Formats: sequence, C-alpha cells, structure tokens
Amino acid sequence: MLFIVGIGPGGRDHMTLRALEAVGSAEVVVGYTKYIDLLGDLASGKDVVATGMTREAERCRAAVEAALAGRRVAVVCTGDPGVYAMAGLVLELLERLDPGGSVPVEIVPGVTAVSAAASLLGAPLMTDFAVVSLSDLLTPWEAIERRLEAAAAADFVVALYNPRSRKRVRHLERACEILASHRGPDTPAGIVRHALRPGQEVRLTTLGEVPGEAVDMMSVVIVGNRSTRRWRDWLITPRGYELEQGT
Repeated sequence: MLFIVGIGPGGRDHMTLRALEAVGSAEVVVGYTKYIDLLGDLASGKDVVATGMTREAERCRAAVEAALAGRRVAVVCTGDPGVYAMAGLVLELLERLDPGGSVPVEIVPGVTAVSAAASLLGAPLMTDFAVVSLSDLLTPWEAIERRLEAAAAADFVVALYNPRSRKRVRHLERACEILASHRGPDTPAGIVRHALRPGQEVRLTTLGEVPGEAVDMMSVVIVGNRSTRRWRDWLITPRGYELEQGT
C-alpha cells in the first residue's frame, strides 16, 4: 500500500483525520527532511527515508520500491500532494515500475499553502484565481512570464509560490511589473510567511509596494484583482452576491 499524503502546514491541528490515519498506519515514512521533522512523534517507531532538497526522485523511487516489496508506505508532502508536490512524480514512477498496478495507491489531500495564506488575509480568493510558481528550476522563466501575463490580462487574483530566493532576487520584482501592467499599483496584496506555523508573519501591502526583502521561499504573495479591496486587516475579493440594504 502506498499513501501520498498532504500534511498541510505540517502541524497536527491542520492535518486531516485521513492524513493522520495514513501516516499512523505506515511502516515506512518518506519525505523531505524538514517535512519529516514537522511530523514529530508521528514518525516515531517507523522506518524513515529522508532526503534533502532536489533529491525528490531519489526518495520517491525508494518509496515505490518499498511498496513493491509489500511494505505499507507513506510519502509525505506539505500542502497538498497534487499541488507542486510528489503525487505526479510517484505516479510516473509507478507507471514505469509497476505497469500492472499491483500496488494500491491512495492520494490524501491536504491544506495548500495558498489556502493557508488566504485564510490569514481574509477572503482574497473568492473568485477565479491563478497560482504561479516563480521557481524556474523545472520551468523555463519565459514560460512563467507568459503565464503571469495571461493571468494578469484575465484579471485573475494571482498567488505567487516560491517568490524569492537567495539566487532569484529579481523574479518577484519582474512578476509584479507584469501584474502592474494590467492593474493599478494600489491593488491590495498580502504576504504570508510560515502560514499556520511557528514564526508566522502576515503583512498587508499593495502591488506597487511589495517589499522584496520581506519575501523568501517560505512566503506566499497574493495580489488581488481589480475588484479586491482592503477592509480593516482583511482583503476581500467580492464574489458578486447582491447584498440587501442594511445587511
């Protein structure tokens, strides 16, 4: 049995019951080292396969091989396993190594980073939105720019994953320039770092004043559309409901 488990932000409070059950029932737990650390005692007494960043294929292959050997395996990912995570890679490996489908697979959804960030900013995602990763490690930057341009032109609320790293210091600035070509610099925006984790930081700002120095790989940046407004410490993107006077 192979579980591909989304653990959300990582703490038990924001894991689904099914995620807790899947990890709890596994003999082998596989994941990025920092994600295994987030599990705490949930990983106690289990065989753990933990690897560092950029070694995703290695650990997913280890998980598939353990499952093919008859072991009960949980591959853990923060957020949701089907959103910028391991579900696709695991299924591709199974397609190659287990074409007959002998290993049962269950994908256990989790709270995404964009959902966690949005919950702390209010209601910025009440209408159509796009999520774009600014990491060009696996996707050419030219393709990322085209996606940003399309989302901006269509007036999507835009959430930016992996917005800035030590090597990628200009990507966020360029993304904001593309968005600003289709909406005003006063468009409400929010930055959430370590959403629903220790060290959480929430900052409200505008598209024209997104502070790059306050953003890193642990951050999600959400930029509103032309209808998004700020009320108190919340962002609201109207869904379009008609409100009666006095309600």
